[in-house]
Amino acid sequence: MPEIDIDIQEIITYLKELAPSVIAAILILIVGFWIVSNVLKIARKAMEKGKVDKTLRPFLLSLISIVLKILVVVSAASQVGIETTSLIALIGAAGLAIGLALQGSLQNFASGVMVLIFKPYKVGDLISVQGFTGVVQEIQIFNTILIKPDNQKVIVPNSSITGGPITNISGQGKIRVDMVFGVAYDANIDKARQVIQAVADENKLILKDPGVDIFVTEHAASSVNFAVRPWCDPAHYWDVYFYMHEELKKAFDKANIGIPYATYDINIIK
Repeated sequence: MPEIDIDIQEIITYLKELAPSVIAAILILIVGFWIVSNVLKIARKAMEKGKVDKTLRPFLLSLISIVLKILVVVSAASQVGIETTSLIALIGAAGLAIGLALQGSLQNFASGVMVLIFKPYKVGDLISVQGFTGVVQEIQIFNTILIKPDNQKVIVPNSSITGGPITNISGQGKIRVDMVFGVAYDANIDKARQVIQAVADENKLILKDPGVDIFVTEHAASSVNFAVRPWCDPAHYWDVYFYMHEELKKAFDKANIGIPYATYDINIIK
């Protein structure tokens, strides 16, 4: 077995020479990350003060954080004698390898960029995508977070959103609540229309402009059906929907307007 000559004194001397550089690199990392943290706080406040779109803020802050932290690491590495050119090449190669391994994530990232650029929806919008309907709570680099009406949180990959149809329910600033109510054939339809209008007028959440559309749409098997279409702010959709169903039943009962239900005639043959 070959003998390995180890000169302890040389190692100690080398470590003494290297120690200042290592300490300097550690200090660069500590101070650098502290500076990055404060820069992000300043950037966040500047975005809030400058009224930057809430949709863009998380994405821009993440991008700034990644770039600044890479610069800090490269600076610390150069302090200990690592060539920055080689380090950058290594980071590039690692990024390529990671990119190939995470193609799906990169698709989500690219889709997130598309959402931020073209803005088919923004934070606070009520949207329907991939079978889920909810309010956009946050648009992240890889995912969009929705809050459903029952308060469940849904995390939808951005690539699946941009790869299919997007329904921005609240994108126009107001929303129409489509409902159908039936009255009996012997009911006075003019009176029924007045009752429906009166119930809608009592709700302050229903917009006055445009007005409520009330049309007879169908002579069904056992009822005359009215299409009732009030308008409201997106946040009040379900409030208006439930209000109309409950209060209209009470108003019809008070006005002696019958609401039909299925009946069956049974003939017994002896």
